[in-house]
Amino acid sequence: MAAPKKGRSAGAQSKPWRSLALILIAIVALTGGMFASGNTTPRLGIDLAGGTSITLRAVPERGQESAINKANMDTAVSIMERRVNGLGVSEAEVQTQGNDNIIVNIPKGTNSKQAREQVGTTAKLYFRPVLATEVSGAAASPSPSTSSSPSAGASGGTGEKATSTGSATPSATASPQGRAVTDGLKADATPSAGSTASSSPKTSASPSPSASSGSGGDATAKLQAQYAALDCTKKDVRATAGKGVKPTDPTVACGQNSQGQWQKYLLGPAGVDGTDVKKAQAVFNTQTAAGWTVTMEFTSKGAKKFADITGKLAQNQSPQNQFAIVLDGNVVSDPYVSQALTGGNAEITGRFSQEEAQSLANMLSYGALPLTFKEDSVTTVTAALGGDQLHAGLIAGAIGLALVVIYLLVFYRGLSVIAIPSLLVSAILTYTIMALLGPAIGFALNLPAVCGAIVAIGITADSFIVFFERIRDEIREGRSLRPAVERAWPRARRTILVSDFVSFLAAAVLFIVTVGKVQGFAFTLGLTTVLDVVVVFLFTKPLMTILARREFFANGHKWSGLDPKALGAKPPLRRTRRPSGPAAGPVETKEA
Repeated sequence: MAAPKKGRSAGAQSKPWRSLALILIAIVALTGGMFASGNTTPRLGIDLAGGTSITLRAVPERGQESAINKANMDTAVSIMERRVNGLGVSEAEVQTQGNDNIIVNIPKGTNSKQAREQVGTTAKLYFRPVLATEVSGAAASPSPSTSSSPSAGASGGTGEKATSTGSATPSATASPQGRAVTDGLKADATPSAGSTASSSPKTSASPSPSASSGSGGDATAKLQAQYAALDCTKKDVRATAGKGVKPTDPTVACGQNSQGQWQKYLLGPAGVDGTDVKKAQAVFNTQTAAGWTVTMEFTSKGAKKFADITGKLAQNQSPQNQFAIVLDGNVVSDPYVSQALTGGNAEITGRFSQEEAQSLANMLSYGALPLTFKEDSVTTVTAALGGDQLHAGLIAGAIGLALVVIYLLVFYRGLSVIAIPSLLVSAILTYTIMALLGPAIGFALNLPAVCGAIVAIGITADSFIVFFERIRDEIREGRSLRPAVERAWPRARRTILVSDFVSFLAAAVLFIVTVGKVQGFAFTLGLTTVLDVVVVFLFTKPLMTILARREFFANGHKWSGLDPKALGAKPPLRRTRRPSGPAAGPVETKEA
């Protein structure tokens, strides 16, 4: 009994079905994952779903014009990305444009006002001791105390307090909001214990900072006048208060308290820089009744500075036991302390909502930018305009797909039974993967990405055409369909792999060297190119192998697209048997 020919074993015969089963399992798994996660549609970009585009321009500080360089711009982009991503906006785009501009695209469905405040707040972050504070516009005398919950640790403007993480909550007397101003600015500009009579706080209608003499006295008098005249209820005043002040100098600032009132502050020199905060996050405290809190972790250098400033503040009375977290000249929080926080970790507690805690954590984590930025323009793309663009993109894709299908039906006839399901499988895989990549990596389908998907239709169809033409070439040589399929596949496979590799390489290079929406085109093109290889190997080739056994294709029906007569095939090649007998001479043979 003759042994089976190579490549014709029972195991080899079952491979087409195994490949089809494998890709079917992949489709079911991806589709199931899509519905199970609830992400049944791809996430849309701003140009399709609508959103806000913000243009920020870097403004050089006096004498530091060289600070606007590529390294600092890239750092600013990275920080801004983390800021908006901290709001849960993983689809937001942040990119440089030119030498001194940054474009921030925020999608619809995001609190664009909050995101603008987070991104546009670009000055450096500092922790400054509070020397005096009062409700802006209030009389310069102690105002009636406002009830506040001692357990919440209300103090000064925001009613927050800072404690060591993991330690027992220190007790402290809550100070009333709108407290009368007292002086306390000493030569080192930081409240300290053991003050002498000349430097101890004095009750007065306005802060009376002491100084050595000469120009120092003039400076403190000027600062005192600024504080007395400061009216934080005016927007233009808030926009300029505390701007351009060196971190080593005392300053004035504005902020809102827990009642929504504008509070004005007299602040000492910065004790801790925003870059000293290693990590900050919003945490819901389930062990106590504190609710939402903000935890901070400092660098080793920052931990020492934070321990120094809290140690000094803890020995003072309210409001001089508070430190203000100042961002772009605005006080975003003013927690008090009642003991030195020396562990390198701290927790800010108060009547935080989840949104407030997350916003403060983002500012603490990503507040220190290397440059100052000015908001040049804000453009809003409406959902209606985005919907029109999406509609146009889908129509373009449908037209492209229809033209490819018509081409396959006209030129390849029955072979379109293989090509059209292959296109359908490729479309299903592309759609489900895009839907899952939205929440997974923040992928957003923008208009260029739709263009990439349309181009991919042609790339996928091209792979089918290469394979079909190779089979036709074998039939023209006189071979029957089944051996023609097996002989054509290795040649077609090499051509398809080389073609797809070039397309993928181009997409990868484009993705690396470009920014913004062009990356969407490159990503989609690369993804669909990889899927083209998967579909051709696991679906198109196995399906072609199975249908080659059917009479409609194997006998070359005129509508099969493989009619030997229509293709101008040579007569079938047959093996000539050697005649028996000793006189038989050499006979030429041809192998099918």
